[in-house]
Amino acid sequence: MASLKRRKMGGVDAPEFGEPLTNLTVPIGRDATFKCIVVNLGNYRVGWVKADTKAIQAIHEHVITHNHRVSVSHSDHFTWYLHIKNVQEEDRGQYMCQINTDPMKSQTSGDTMVPEGGTARVSCKARGIPPPRVMWKREDGQEIVVRDQNGSKTKVLSFQGEVLKLSKISRSEMGTYLCIASNGIPPTVSKRIHISVHFHPVIQVPNQLVGAPLGTDVTLECYVESSPKSINYWVKDPGELIIPSEHHEMTVRQKSMFEAEMSMTIKNIRREDLGSYICVAKNSLGDVESKIRLYEIPGNDRHVYQYPDERTTSDDEYGTEIYDDEDIPNNNENEKSNRVPDRANKWYSNDGKIVITTPNGAPTTFTATLTVTIVFLLPTFI
Repeated sequence: MASLKRRKMGGVDAPEFGEPLTNLTVPIGRDATFKCIVVNLGNYRVGWVKADTKAIQAIHEHVITHNHRVSVSHSDHFTWYLHIKNVQEEDRGQYMCQINTDPMKSQTSGDTMVPEGGTARVSCKARGIPPPRVMWKREDGQEIVVRDQNGSKTKVLSFQGEVLKLSKISRSEMGTYLCIASNGIPPTVSKRIHISVHFHPVIQVPNQLVGAPLGTDVTLECYVESSPKSINYWVKDPGELIIPSEHHEMTVRQKSMFEAEMSMTIKNIRREDLGSYICVAKNSLGDVESKIRLYEIPGNDRHVYQYPDERTTSDDEYGTEIYDDEDIPNNNENEKSNRVPDRANKWYSNDGKIVITTPNGAPTTFTATLTVTIVFLLPTFI
């Protein structure tokens, strides 16, 4: 099975978060559990911090806080849990999962995830004297897409206001956004919030029919888009899983947060290698596959059948090209759409709110927003 190719840190694959932390809503007296998924942790350690107070809750398997209601656990060094028993009002707020890389990686329960086509709403409030102004920018320098009530969109490098609303959000708008507060008195302060856009995998195959002489090498390629990141692998039709080997060399190159290029090179082609190969991508929202047919040609040159039309997409519309059978010589197999039913609605979060129910049943709602506090007071001598 092919694995995602990740960035290296000192020659070792760098750890990364598998998915954002989710907000929790629990009544007073009940238990709460935060889940942090870390891929390729290696020898690094996971820590938990209460973000608003900067109080360290735990480091790896050891609890640091004196709060006896807090505990930690993990499953196979992949899924890490922070448990809070008998939740009280003082427990409300944002919690952060950290990895002790250099620089440190972290994510908070305030990070937002939303299905593609949905609406992401993030807020950032600031206080100070004089009152500060708040604006939003993308950390990668790309433009922010703002849509009005009529659906018309405007692209801006910065957006003024405490609340940023991204409606009909597309995968290209995924990323880290900066809330920047300033009142003219240095320093300017900022907070980071990551917006994840989730959608089921889509596969695009540039060459669905590949010809090569026996005894030569040939490379098959599939382009995958998915969020959360998908598990990608190759199958030889009718269903034989292909394991990486000297004969089958596999790579996955991550092109962006949601784009990957998976390839398999078959060395010294034998007659039994001819036939159909299937590239498969799976994530928590669905799975998709696409087929490539490898056939023998005489001579020493590799032949590739390429389709005349290139796929183009806009910021709001992503799809997979489907070609008719008559476009592919000697192909009697029917192609089907690579789209799977969109079940992304289950990824809606709690709208950024933490609700705690008091013992008498009356709900108390707390907005889990990032708050930037700026206080500028001239020192006075007594």
